[in-house]
Amino acid sequence: MSPLFIIFGTTLLAIFLYFLLTNLTTRRHSNPLPPGPKPWPIVGNLPHLGSVPHHSLAAMARTYGPLMYLRLGFVNVVVAASASVAAQFLKTHDANFSSRPHNAVAQYTTYNYQDLVFAPYGPRWRMLRKISSVHLFSGKALDDFRHVRQEEVSILIRALASAGSKAVNLGQLLNVCTANALGRVMIGRRVFNDGSSTVVNDPKADEFRSMVMELMVLAGVFNISDFIPALDWLDLQGVAAKVKKLHKRFDAFLTNIVEEHKKYKSEKHLDMLSTLLSLKEVAQDEGEKLTDTQIKALLLNMFTAGTDTSSSTVEWAIAELIRHPKILDQVKQEIDSVVGPDRLINELDLAQLTYLQAVVKETFRLHPSTPLSLPRLTAEDCVINGYHIPKGSTVLVNVWAISRDPEQWADPLKFRPNRFLPGGEKPNVDVKGNDFEVIPFGAGRRMCVGMSLGLRMVQLLTATLVHAIDWDLPAGLIAEKLNMDEAYGLTLQRAEPLMVHPRPRLAPHLYES
Repeated sequence: MSPLFIIFGTTLLAIFLYFLLTNLTTRRHSNPLPPGPKPWPIVGNLPHLGSVPHHSLAAMARTYGPLMYLRLGFVNVVVAASASVAAQFLKTHDANFSSRPHNAVAQYTTYNYQDLVFAPYGPRWRMLRKISSVHLFSGKALDDFRHVRQEEVSILIRALASAGSKAVNLGQLLNVCTANALGRVMIGRRVFNDGSSTVVNDPKADEFRSMVMELMVLAGVFNISDFIPALDWLDLQGVAAKVKKLHKRFDAFLTNIVEEHKKYKSEKHLDMLSTLLSLKEVAQDEGEKLTDTQIKALLLNMFTAGTDTSSSTVEWAIAELIRHPKILDQVKQEIDSVVGPDRLINELDLAQLTYLQAVVKETFRLHPSTPLSLPRLTAEDCVINGYHIPKGSTVLVNVWAISRDPEQWADPLKFRPNRFLPGGEKPNVDVKGNDFEVIPFGAGRRMCVGMSLGLRMVQLLTATLVHAIDWDLPAGLIAEKLNMDEAYGLTLQRAEPLMVHPRPRLAPHLYES
């Protein structure tokens, strides 16, 4: 008997036994599983997901209801598609759904879950969460680095003003801006080169940018081994091999930065990495201590979670405003009345820009940066709305579907910022995890720890781009017919990049270095 035949037979047997065991454990309870489409053999409901899973899952919810059960390969998956059901998972029973399921890309890139985003719920996660909340993303910490965000936004505005008659890829420039603002805050250096003459570029930045781009691509790949564990050792798509190779490059880059900071620790570094290094020798709650490995994993979390999400949201906001010129004019009028034409916006102005805030909320509603929540793991058997949720199930919240739910929103597909203003349908709804109708940052224990930073950056960028720039579309494009199709990935991207002609609209000296 050939070795290949033995391997093939063993794999099939493992799949059969796993399938049998999973079925036995999910059918022994008196409460039924939530409704859902009938799974296919082996692959389960994977073929039902289509190319844009949050769309497919939203369509399924219209048939099976806001709480659904699917079998993706051999993984039990429960999907919440309404605000009330999401609140059951993320608030009422939050403690039972506070860990994460296995994910190959996360495992290899985060030093075997030594990070914050994918770490299992427990003492180490609580330590990292507390450090991040208190030392990295507190109100004081954000205020201390306000000037950095404003400087990087000013650099972006100068780059746009210098474009001349050329059309620019707005999303790409926004990505550079947000990454560099985050880089200066986290490690004291710009991490992406923008190719312009307005700043001194760092030769190491091109390397880092290529690594981040590769990671975003790999993280968005549907890895069959995550859903059929018996195939993990085969690495059929080559995902594990690529991620391991990329991780070595990231580790070398991050290790070098950490060692540089240690070498010059006698000098005062005003960045978050210096803060993290100063906490290494301090015992945290439950006896945990911060390690170099956890610091590197945290840095990687911040860059991957904080860059693409903010830039894509702002790109969607500007696209919506171009499509709705009356709303755009109203935002301009508000900003002009508060700020005037002789200076750029700063973060302290944002509190007075109530209509701008409503525009940002409406963008978060229609275009949440993570349309499907990061998956959560069911710690123990649980009953939600009379349905059995098996231990070990993966829970997904369809944030995109919830924020377009016609039972919650009037004209849910229309861009209407007024719905968040006094007299509108949802004047008191916020995006900070308290109101489950719109939860772009998640909710509960595992909600985004960098929410306040992300919100500030999105508001500042959107306001500045409206205030400082007038926008024209390339010849032949009509604003009302601008393509608003989505491309599924790690974050909610536009299917087509937003190509625009920027025209300065303020005093000329504001666009000078």
